[in-house]
Amino acid sequence: MTHELKQIIQGYLNARHLGLHCVLATVVDLDGSSYRRPGVRMLINEHGHMTGAVSGGCVEKEILKQANSVFKTGVPKMMTYDGRYRLGCEGILYILIEKFAPSDELLIAFDEILQNRTVFTIKSEFTRTPGEDSRLGSVCELGSLGSFSFGAKKVLKDKDKSSALKVFEQKLNPCFHLMIIGAEHDASQLSLMAASLGWDVTVVVSPSSPQILTDFPGSQVLEKTIPSELKLDRVDDNTAVVLMTHSYVKDLDFLFQLIKSRPCYIGLLGPSNRRERMLNDLIEKFPSINEEIFDLMFGPAGLNIGAETPQEIALSICSEILSITRGQEPKSLKDKIGRIHLNTKL
Repeated sequence: MTHELKQIIQGYLNARHLGLHCVLATVVDLDGSSYRRPGVRMLINEHGHMTGAVSGGCVEKEILKQANSVFKTGVPKMMTYDGRYRLGCEGILYILIEKFAPSDELLIAFDEILQNRTVFTIKSEFTRTPGEDSRLGSVCELGSLGSFSFGAKKVLKDKDKSSALKVFEQKLNPCFHLMIIGAEHDASQLSLMAASLGWDVTVVVSPSSPQILTDFPGSQVLEKTIPSELKLDRVDDNTAVVLMTHSYVKDLDFLFQLIKSRPCYIGLLGPSNRRERMLNDLIEKFPSINEEIFDLMFGPAGLNIGAETPQEIALSICSEILSITRGQEPKSLKDKIGRIHLNTKL
């Protein structure tokens, strides 16, 4: 959900540039089931423009009406939305609406958190009783960089907090990171698909490649390098890598470098016999290699959904990465027993 907060902050900056005030709606509690879960947020500016969504579309209109008083008075408020008779999900949402006017200090610190790929926390004080309450509000805790209010609410010490208030605490991980190694058309489509999921995208190409960053829609970084000089500082356990240079030798050379890091997924294009050959060459060069790295390698990359076009292949690969990082076995939801979101890792 970090990428959604990035979009909300950008929406706020756009509104501030136009001289418009904003409020933030956060789902802080839930009875039953809903389209989205607690922690989802939506920004609204004075013209009614929304950034993000907290449901499939039904709740947003009611939030817009409830937000009028917050725009006028600046006082946070709680609202509830009973979807048992109006939505496809049978649940009651508890939604905190508050003024959203982050300080420049918060914005600078948040950008540093994103660049350093650091975990951070948001705590929202709320009640389950609808209506205005000046005690309510959210605080963004950015580790050593400090704690910052989203709006006018002061940062309270624990001993000053009212026991009557509940606290919704959400730990947010860095945006998921996809490293694409390759410069062909399928790499461009994979970049576009990953960006639509809110992933940070780095594309790695040869130093002689004529491509520029805009040739890979949605990517944030274009790195032109040879395998031995591949930067691994941003490759962590929240990173997936897909090798798609369409050259066996180049893919293998990059793989030799990648095993020095620990991504959560390494995708290999091509048939299974190409993967086996690559793994054999890897063992031959590094006979003492930790065999656990083999569990991270998937080739052919992607789920078996009948993909043919570059766009479909991109969907297949992103789907496989998502299922692995969420700890889910791909299956039709109609065959899933129990709640859809049960035991799903974020």
